[in-house]
Amino acid sequence: MSGEGAALGAVSAAEFASLMAPLGPFEPAPLLAVAVSGGADSMALTLLAHNWAAARGGAIAALTVDHRLRPAAAAEAAQVCAWLQPRGIAHRVLVRESTLPEHGVQAGARAARYRLLEAWCRSAGILHLLVAHHREDQAETVLLRLARGSGLDGLAGMAAIAEREDCRLVRPLLSVPRRRLVATLQVMGQDWVEDPSNQNGAYARVRVRQAAHALAELGLDADRLSGTASRLGRARAALEGAVAALLAKTATIHPAGFARLDLGALRRAPEEIGLRALAAVLTLVGGEAYPPRLERLERLFGELPQGLGGGRTLGGCRILPRRGGVLVCRELSAVAPPIAATPGAMTAWDRRFRLHLPATAPPGLTLGALGGAPVAGRAPLPAAARGSLPALHDQRSVVAVPGLGYLRAASDAPWVAATRLLFRPTRPLSGAGFTVV
Repeated sequence: MSGEGAALGAVSAAEFASLMAPLGPFEPAPLLAVAVSGGADSMALTLLAHNWAAARGGAIAALTVDHRLRPAAAAEAAQVCAWLQPRGIAHRVLVRESTLPEHGVQAGARAARYRLLEAWCRSAGILHLLVAHHREDQAETVLLRLARGSGLDGLAGMAAIAEREDCRLVRPLLSVPRRRLVATLQVMGQDWVEDPSNQNGAYARVRVRQAAHALAELGLDADRLSGTASRLGRARAALEGAVAALLAKTATIHPAGFARLDLGALRRAPEEIGLRALAAVLTLVGGEAYPPRLERLERLFGELPQGLGGGRTLGGCRILPRRGGVLVCRELSAVAPPIAATPGAMTAWDRRFRLHLPATAPPGLTLGALGGAPVAGRAPLPAAARGSLPALHDQRSVVAVPGLGYLRAASDAPWVAATRLLFRPTRPLSGAGFTVV
């Protein structure tokens, strides 16, 4: 880096390597995907990641999502491509086809963006998706979550690593101020795009950004807020470790999508750890992205010692007492409707299962809940869990129920034996834990 670059505070290759080091492991010749909008933050990340990967014999693919929300978006994506290709950086534009909601446009766009990015990573076999959230983004996230009344988990901010269904979301720049990313581009001689939506006061995040100066005068600057997030992140990581240890002793997960909990061990644990363990199981079985609301979770947890009587429902789950324990199974009324199962393709259903159907399977199959169909299988399962089991149907009746070992006809055995049905819920029971850098 030049002396001028150092004075500007540009991020050097050595510093970026130190930021990436705790976020591994990476392959010997790392392959990375980088989300790049064309803004200064993501452009700086793209160039830094490109140099980092190339120095290790690897490569990156830069991915731009065109939400079709602004007429200029397609031209901006083309400009990003024109900037990156001469540098030897592969670039792809992913176009959003789905309709965004009338309200919560930014949240809807963000969800659509991650679906496209993660689906591309899955199809390309790339495990690491880098995004350019930086120190000010972290500070804004903390303020927004504080305004929503978030607890410790929310106020810990964004994790440096987030395990998604198809890849690892990696944020190496959380500790880096935005001005240093701008300086990095200036040193590299690289221009960037300014997104006008970043000035639109209709969005809460923009209003928080516009209030940054006034907040800094009160001591709530980006340094202080991101530092608070880091300290709370350490506390969150410690709690998650304790919850994982409790779950290892108390929870039994069945591949058919239900779980059992040892009630005694759950009750002996500290209340905060027990609550989090219960939330993790409900989120897993219910296939939700987030746990149930805390007040409802606390109410359920407080009722566990009394035995629950006829059971409870929460988070898309049925919670039933079972011989010194608790059975948690999917609530049938919350299960997703049946969907077409295409031979030779993967089908995701109910945010919990992935079906890999061989090309030899017959056409016209659907994947949906077993419901009350009178089938008998080899695997003895709790009656409460049967109705929500994934089953393959044709126009006549149920063809197969993998969780029960049920097969309607011996003639279907060859392709059913080659079928793979995996319990892959939205969130794992216990992941790598909250990562603080």
